[in-house]
Amino acid sequence: MRPNARSTTKPSSPQPPQGSHYASTSHKRSASGRPVSRTPEERRHDEKRVTERTLETRVQRLVPKTQSREAEERRSAPQEKRQSDVPKQKLPEARPRAGTTQAPWNPEVTLLPHTTAPLASRKSIPPLGSAVPQAPQPRPIHELSLEVQEAAIVEDLLFVFMGFEGQYIRFAKGYNPEEERDRLTGPSFKIAPGLDPSLHDLTQSMLKMATYYSALETFVDVQSREEFGSVSHALCASIRKLLQDYLVMIAQLETQFLTSDTFTVHVLNIQTTSTQQMMYQLYALAHEVLKRNALLDEESDDSDDDDADDYDNILENLRDGGELVPGNMTGKKICKGGAAIGLITNRLEAMSGDPAARALLTTLLCDASRPYMTMLNEWLHHGGISDPHSEFLIKEQKSIKRERLEQDYTDEYWERRYTMRDSDVPPQLESVKERVLLAGKYLNVVRECGGVDVSKVVQDVPTSFDDPRFLENVNNAYAHANESLLRMLLTTHSLPARLQSMKHYFFLDPSDYFNHFLELSASELRKPVQKVNTTKLQSLLELVLRQPGTIVSLDPFKEDVKVEMNEITLTKSLQRVVNITGIEQGEALQPLANQPMENDKNATGFTSLQLDYAVPFPVSLVISRKTVWRYQALFRYLLSLRYLESQLSTTWQVQTRGVSWGHKGSNRALEIWKRRVWTLRARMLVFVQQLLYFCTAEVIEPNWIKFMSRLSSKDDGPERKPGGFMRTVDELMQDHVDFLDTCLKECMLTNSNLLRIHSKLMQTCTIFAAYTNWLTRELEKADPDLSAANKPSTMTTDQWNRFQATKAAAARASSSSVAETSTASAGPADEARVDNLVDMIAKWEVNFSRHLQILLDALNHYAATETVALLSLCARLSTANQGTKYTGLKHDEDG
Repeated sequence: MRPNARSTTKPSSPQPPQGSHYASTSHKRSASGRPVSRTPEERRHDEKRVTERTLETRVQRLVPKTQSREAEERRSAPQEKRQSDVPKQKLPEARPRAGTTQAPWNPEVTLLPHTTAPLASRKSIPPLGSAVPQAPQPRPIHELSLEVQEAAIVEDLLFVFMGFEGQYIRFAKGYNPEEERDRLTGPSFKIAPGLDPSLHDLTQSMLKMATYYSALETFVDVQSREEFGSVSHALCASIRKLLQDYLVMIAQLETQFLTSDTFTVHVLNIQTTSTQQMMYQLYALAHEVLKRNALLDEESDDSDDDDADDYDNILENLRDGGELVPGNMTGKKICKGGAAIGLITNRLEAMSGDPAARALLTTLLCDASRPYMTMLNEWLHHGGISDPHSEFLIKEQKSIKRERLEQDYTDEYWERRYTMRDSDVPPQLESVKERVLLAGKYLNVVRECGGVDVSKVVQDVPTSFDDPRFLENVNNAYAHANESLLRMLLTTHSLPARLQSMKHYFFLDPSDYFNHFLELSASELRKPVQKVNTTKLQSLLELVLRQPGTIVSLDPFKEDVKVEMNEITLTKSLQRVVNITGIEQGEALQPLANQPMENDKNATGFTSLQLDYAVPFPVSLVISRKTVWRYQALFRYLLSLRYLESQLSTTWQVQTRGVSWGHKGSNRALEIWKRRVWTLRARMLVFVQQLLYFCTAEVIEPNWIKFMSRLSSKDDGPERKPGGFMRTVDELMQDHVDFLDTCLKECMLTNSNLLRIHSKLMQTCTIFAAYTNWLTRELEKADPDLSAANKPSTMTTDQWNRFQATKAAAARASSSSVAETSTASAGPADEARVDNLVDMIAKWEVNFSRHLQILLDALNHYAATETVALLSLCARLSTANQGTKYTGLKHDEDG
């Protein structure tokens, strides 16, 4: 029933167009609109012809049909016979121009090639009415009577409503049906001049519905392409059903027009008013989708494209022989999946005051969300993603696989394998999107560990967002997945026992085995870090861990502990990650070139020693590389304190057992100097021991107890929140990270100013302990009683013999020592040496006391502004500075 296919008569015998019902005997209406008498047999024949023509109309829209000349003549013969029965009136006739030769016009329907939309129309586009030769043109409408005009316009409207041009209603200029953009916008129509004004206004108002239908028909074809995703496909299928109902309505209107004498333009307008509103809603929704897809008006691409950096999906697509970007959407943001559902939802909210529009959009939303709900249920109940068009709210990085975790377990598997497309989350899932993400992630971990049956079909799940069980389904799946993974971690994979094992090794609790290890490996750890034999240290550690009688010998995870060297000192390592403002607000951490700490090149085994811990999957999700780094930072800090404590303890042993230190000489200045050395050593030892006690007993242990109490509460069963939801594995992971971060903060390892002051104090104590032997030799040279050849009166014979034996051993170790000792002179030289020692100890006292008081001032400040736990440390360390001239004074920090 195409208008251009109807005018296929020969130019030599002009006659009314075949499709002109008002000029045919196949209906009850004549050109004047009056009934024509018919016998019952003729009526049955007419009804049969109407049915055949209606079916022919539907078939021609779907099936290409080529007409031969003979078939055309056979159809035209009975038509000429029927025309003889029509009452004589002026019929619309074509008027060929005089002196012109009319070329035959034979339009044909052809098949278009296949596209990525299998249900798209494949019939060719009819030629424009303006391209029709003059011969088949209808008679000018102004020459027709009012009744004939109305009949002709009604017939044209029925054709135009189906997207074709009529005799007197044609496409407006500027519309090109070959252009996809014009077809998506929809054609505008022009009415032939001369139509009665009363008919013109009604006709013009109804032409909008024809524009809507043509645009929607093209929209369905375009949005059904593969790259637009299953949600768009479902939306197009729903619109296609509505368009089918629309065509049925047009066929019913045509039947009324053919059989009813009172069917006028006004009646047609009344009967299509509600349908026009429906078509307008569909047309407006389609335009919003097309604008989002940049197929109509260009939009500024200010949104982040989640797939822009999805190299994994691009590589997978190329491996499958696909393109970098499917179809002709290169560089465009495609509105699909959750974005399309969100667009329908937003429009539904905007039109909530219109009952008809609300009912229509609700139906569209229900139909469009079915494939999305299928993907959602698969993710919630099986942990799988079946998303070939990348439209689901969860994005999977397939390149991050579990096999990579066996060699280098990282938290990429948890944080980057499954991520959320924040811009494509449907509004219905906005409040529960985190639960949706976690439910599938939990099930994936459980599934890969063999804890869930993926073949089990979940029954009775909601299939649309308007289902009242929708949120309940999400919450139940989330609770089940969380409980499954939590139980597997706490029971099957013994997470509490593994955390307790890490506490033994990294927090030196207990430390008896580690002290033994340090004694065995002391000679190796004193070497420069480049010369340390890590294999030897690993063997010594395994020997110590297997020694019977220690707690760690019963640890089932002791094989996972490894020894390694880190050439970067702890302070520099922390400064690379710490960026916290200091005492002065706004002061950012900057690496200081003149900071008094060990250079990386001078690092020894003691300063570079750290432990590593191998964690299997899925426990590695909780004990990730980031958390292991925190354990290592705390371990190196505690190790540095214990090593410095052992150095100062060794200094105490040397100064207690050594004859040169215990001897009470005649030089009063030297005796006062020795007491100052002892006092400074004691103050340093108090500083280190109080700091070590604070970090272990007042920071790590209380926080560890709190963390394990939260963990043990989950051991018996998932703890329920006030809202009724279980605590999640992510909360367990966060509790673990919070525990470590709190320990780092309260141990002063996350503040640049405290870290800098602390490093100065540690450096001062280390240098002092390292110079113990040199001070002993200088004391022996400066004390006149010890440098003399005869035994002094203040020394017993046993002490003198031990002193001589020690000096002889030192002389054998260094041949120059005897010469220096024998040539040591008394008098002014001894006094100068004593003065030098006094000046040196005074500098050490000033340096230690001053920086300790600066540390106390800083601790007071941060205890009041950040961490109140530092007050306890401030009170403990203040005893190491009591009685000095720096007590209570405020000093600015050194540059």
